[in-house]
Amino acid sequence: MQKIRAVFFSALSVVSMSFQALAQDVTLSSLDGTMEVSGDLRGFDGEFYRIATRFGELTIDGSGVRCDGPGCPSLSDFVAEITLAGSSTMAEVLLPALIEGFSLRNGYQTKRTDHNAGEFEYTLLGANGLPTMRFHFIVSNTDDGFLDLLSDEADMVMALREIRDEERAAAAKAGLGDMTKPSRSRVLALDAMVPIVSPENPVRKISVPQIADIFAGHITNWQELGGADAPIALHLPVQESGLAQAFEDKILHPAKLTLAEEIRRHERGSTLVRRVTTDPFAIGIASYAETETARVLTLTGSCGFSLSADRRSIKTEDYPLTAPMFLYLPARRLPRIAREFLTYLRSSAAQVVIRRAGFVDQSAEHIPLALQGERLANAVRAAGPQTSLSDLQRMVTAMDGMQRLTVSFRFEAGSTRLDAQSRSNVEILAQDLETGVYDARTLVFSGFSDGEGPAEANQKIAYKRAEAVKKAVIDAAETANLNRINIQVDAFGEALPMACDASEWGRQVNRRVEVWVR
Repeated sequence: MQKIRAVFFSALSVVSMSFQALAQDVTLSSLDGTMEVSGDLRGFDGEFYRIATRFGELTIDGSGVRCDGPGCPSLSDFVAEITLAGSSTMAEVLLPALIEGFSLRNGYQTKRTDHNAGEFEYTLLGANGLPTMRFHFIVSNTDDGFLDLLSDEADMVMALREIRDEERAAAAKAGLGDMTKPSRSRVLALDAMVPIVSPENPVRKISVPQIADIFAGHITNWQELGGADAPIALHLPVQESGLAQAFEDKILHPAKLTLAEEIRRHERGSTLVRRVTTDPFAIGIASYAETETARVLTLTGSCGFSLSADRRSIKTEDYPLTAPMFLYLPARRLPRIAREFLTYLRSSAAQVVIRRAGFVDQSAEHIPLALQGERLANAVRAAGPQTSLSDLQRMVTAMDGMQRLTVSFRFEAGSTRLDAQSRSNVEILAQDLETGVYDARTLVFSGFSDGEGPAEANQKIAYKRAEAVKKAVIDAAETANLNRINIQVDAFGEALPMACDASEWGRQVNRRVEVWVR
């Protein structure tokens, strides 16, 4: 598969150039007749033509030209069209719910039309009953979504993982821009990878190293986990799925493990969940939003900490196996109504729709100190010789009267770069600062570390991380009046662990910057 994709990427630009040279469907002429350009019409958004010419791809204002040729669109009954390709998890529930919410908010009616297997479309109808916009869906997986974008068969990619280096390079070579920029990618909603079993299975907790050993084929019997004497049946999404790839990246690769051969793969997450639910000896990795009646196992560690997947723990990334849901867009102009839809996706109304659809939204929530008792109890339980009573007292005193925001910040493993969810949180918090949500309040960026190394050094590192996050948020909040907000930085090092330091994933969870508000 990797070889096929590599050949495709290398050939893509050659095929594109050959196609442009042969296709001459339209000619755009200036109104005074002094200039004209011919080429293949790649798109029209109701205002601008996008045309592939021998000079490259050009975007031309339609108000200043006349179009001639068989490919010219109708200007009188223009219907904007957008094609989305990729993740079935996003296509089957999340985006249709958001399209319905957008339509209701803007006075459109929607009509769904199913085509071939894996393809359908939503048409937005105006007050006159005529179509104004079509959303066409190609339902497959994250890998195929990027291939569809690169072959100009899609306008957006629905992805359950970040774009990979070879895809980014191919997109740039195809003239789609740098797909890692904030304007080219956005986190639409939050999800998580959860280990699921049948409700009949007595096992209720599992550690991340155990999950890795199970799917690597090192643990093969439920008896090793406190269950029945029976072989473990393994279930994962198809190999091209973003969720399956994220699972390998986060769980197997850090442990230098590879997948076992006997794994049952599923095209649809709903199918995977049903198979696991009906098999008392099966285990699967599923989307948090698609668990249905399956039992979700709680993550545990050698030090006794337990982490369950729920809305707040996914928002804060305290649950370590988060999986942001991405939309990737090429560097080209979209129709006006499509741009309005993208703006709607960041609104508070859209966050309500996301939550009602069973996914985790990105709106900031406040967690009072009274609801953080388990965290504080864990802090006391885990306190070692380098965390003194005075350290704990200073932290509790600082938290008194404050609430924790669900927007937390974590860094990529071995890097000073914020992870994808945290980069999205920068934009969310910056937008709230700009709109005055935190005017006349105090915000404290509080840094925490893992327990590896000297406590004093960890305290300094945690403080530097908190300073870096504060700067990133302030830089993004270009129009905010910061004189109305009291923004502070503090650090508490290893005083408030969220997971066991015995594993890399546990240390990753503990290295974070929280935001507290008064």
